[in-house]
Amino acid sequence: MERSHRPCPGWGSQCLALLSIVIITAQAAHKSEAGSDSSAALINHSSMLIQRLQELLQYGNSTDTTLRIRTASSDEVKVIQTHQLLLSLQSEIFEGLLANQSVVTLQEPADCAMLFEKFIRYFYCGEISIQLNQAIALHRLASKYHVSALQRGVTEYMKTHLASESSQGHVVSWYHYAVTMNDEILQESCLKFLAWNLSTVISSSEWATVSDNLMVSLLQRSDLVLQSELELFSAVEEWISKNNPNASIIERVLRSIRYPMIPPHHLFQIQKLSSLLATYSSFIQDLLFQAFQFHSSSPLHFAKYFDVNCSMFIPRNYLSSSWGSQWIINNPARDDRSLSFQTQLGPSNYDSSKKLTWNALFSPRWLPVSLRPVYSESVSSGSQSSRLEEGKPRLVMTSAMSGLDFAGVTFQKTVLVGVKRQHGKVFVKHVYNVHQSTDEVSDFLAHADLQKRTSEYLIDNSLHFHIIIKPIYHSLIRAK
Repeated sequence: MERSHRPCPGWGSQCLALLSIVIITAQAAHKSEAGSDSSAALINHSSMLIQRLQELLQYGNSTDTTLRIRTASSDEVKVIQTHQLLLSLQSEIFEGLLANQSVVTLQEPADCAMLFEKFIRYFYCGEISIQLNQAIALHRLASKYHVSALQRGVTEYMKTHLASESSQGHVVSWYHYAVTMNDEILQESCLKFLAWNLSTVISSSEWATVSDNLMVSLLQRSDLVLQSELELFSAVEEWISKNNPNASIIERVLRSIRYPMIPPHHLFQIQKLSSLLATYSSFIQDLLFQAFQFHSSSPLHFAKYFDVNCSMFIPRNYLSSSWGSQWIINNPARDDRSLSFQTQLGPSNYDSSKKLTWNALFSPRWLPVSLRPVYSESVSSGSQSSRLEEGKPRLVMTSAMSGLDFAGVTFQKTVLVGVKRQHGKVFVKHVYNVHQSTDEVSDFLAHADLQKRTSEYLIDNSLHFHIIIKPIYHSLIRAK
């Protein structure tokens, strides 16, 4: 904007003087007038006011405060001319800092100092653009200066952009930041995303940046989504070689691998070929021996002597074909679909040749019997059609051998729902778990609009599922 278009100093002074009065009285006045006159209407020039306020910052009219931004790594000082009233309105920290002085020097990390002018602009217009690599710095600034609305907004941005594409990855660093900020909601969101997309994380540069505590937290979970437990062992071996943690962490991490979930021929291979186990085999010798025992006898017989009611004998969400099937449904809003697939009876090598058959039914618009339309001359076709649109997606999974006794094993059915990310990659956004005694997945895709091609649940107008059947040993079985 040219110099001749600058707001005059007089306007700037009047704006600052009247702004607080306008904010306090505008809504109350409009409400009062609207209540007494049915013809009352709102004339909204708020965008014009915001534009004028931004011009105050841009041109420095009527400024009464100077912010000097310094960083420890540089002698450079960034100077921002601003207005005490606007800073104090949204930040009690600024209100205190500016109570008795007009020039304030602030020490900030380099990433925060770089974005400080953008941060101050938010005070004038109430909006801010944000990129993945700016989220932590903006959240840190909003937290430090108690700008609660911006802090909540950045937190929500981070939660909804976990799957966004970035060259170096960002979810691991966001998790570590959430821990330092004691933000349990963001922390759990990041942890869940990492668990559900672990195969992708393992193959990225982020894997090497995982902290000791995060690694331990991940390995304790049974909802990790990956190809196999052997893939996890190989990834942990790589992480240890790159991070060189202390011996106590190495022991804790190695003992969190679920060795009974690794077939015996692969257990022999890692014993012979793993350079990590060549050094630290003593940490897990008992677990490996127990795993070989588990594979050599029936689980029911094994459970007479060992406790199978622990995480070591609970499968994770393995994508291997032994434990389930991928299911891509094209044009899912069109009609019902079905799928049949087989899984291994259990993780023990003793049961590797025993297969179970499962049937899955997907219906895009299922209605309970009580809500189904009655097709008669008294009910219009339009009404019937409208009623059908009220239906919700339904997924039912049943065993073709449900009448058999599976010798101390029940099954947890897990459904992973994939959502598209940039560059054609797919990540898991929703996970549904159903126990053997229940056939239907509760609240399945309850908020999905499968009629819209732009739905976040659709990838090229298709639904991407992966159904996993996890054998779980009965809690009634006790070791002697």
